[in-house]
Amino acid sequence: MSAHARFTEAFAKRPVVLAPMEDVTDDVYRRLCRRLGATICVTEFVNVDMLLRGCQRARRKVELAPDDALTGIQIYGSNPERLAEAAQVAEAAQPLFVDINCGCWIPKIAARGAGAGWLRNPAAMVEMAAMVVRMVRLPVTIKTRIGWGPESDMPILDLARRLEDVGVAALTIHCRTAKQGHSGAADWSWAARAQAAVKIPVLVNGDIRSAQDAQRALIETDCAGVMVGRRAIEYPWIFRESRALLDHGQQLAAPTAEERLELCREHLRANVAERGEPLGVQVTRRHFAGYLGDIPDAEALRYALNRCSSLQGCLDILEQRRLAA
Repeated sequence: MSAHARFTEAFAKRPVVLAPMEDVTDDVYRRLCRRLGATICVTEFVNVDMLLRGCQRARRKVELAPDDALTGIQIYGSNPERLAEAAQVAEAAQPLFVDINCGCWIPKIAARGAGAGWLRNPAAMVEMAAMVVRMVRLPVTIKTRIGWGPESDMPILDLARRLEDVGVAALTIHCRTAKQGHSGAADWSWAARAQAAVKIPVLVNGDIRSAQDAQRALIETDCAGVMVGRRAIEYPWIFRESRALLDHGQQLAAPTAEERLELCREHLRANVAERGEPLGVQVTRRHFAGYLGDIPDAEALRYALNRCSSLQGCLDILEQRRLAA
């Protein structure tokens, strides 16, 4: 199957996609979310300058294991030529697609013209996308926001058409402006209008916090799929719940206390196998609050886990909690 046929097949399944998130969507977490039902995953952001300089950390981000299928590699930068060159490096890893970050609003990135900084000059963004498309054989996608600033200056509809015209294979639209950051409610109507304006798939992103949100977003926008970001950090079960609702009309029960504890154990073991101790334990801590949810004594359990730096110590804490239940 060709790369574009594989891409088309994946996007035809109303995908529930794991969003690219720095220091979160590494290979360990992608594997975990895929097991829980994520249709497509996207890597952490990859800085093109670091990648082209041969930075070990950037190179690791574009390495995909044989079981890391249906994964896109996201790159970001402000220089079109460097983005095109980095896309070729990413292509060598044989991802499902190469995604260009045109939506990150963090000032240290956007102020340099990368990420959502491209929205300040939509014409330059289209030219950049065209250059990247010409340089690789894989599908090229764009993740962006509805605009840079006020709603009176919202380029997304014209931009979507122009990006489609230069060969971009799909768009993910985070339905806030760059200046909004994560504040305010995401306005999914912009994704609906964009999808109506183009034939390529559009993924709706922003405020997808439950299976019901995923279903409602697809009904309201007629988009090809949804992308889940921050909610996945604390509640990766959103993928299996969304797939059950979208595919079978089933509303699954929330994970049990034992399932929550088991996910803590699984993620700890995988991170330590990947990174060793204590780093593997430390990078798992950001997930504990969400994983443990509101199970009895969750606060005390999180406190104990966050003070422990060894895998065995954390496993012992979790086992003691299980036996006490």
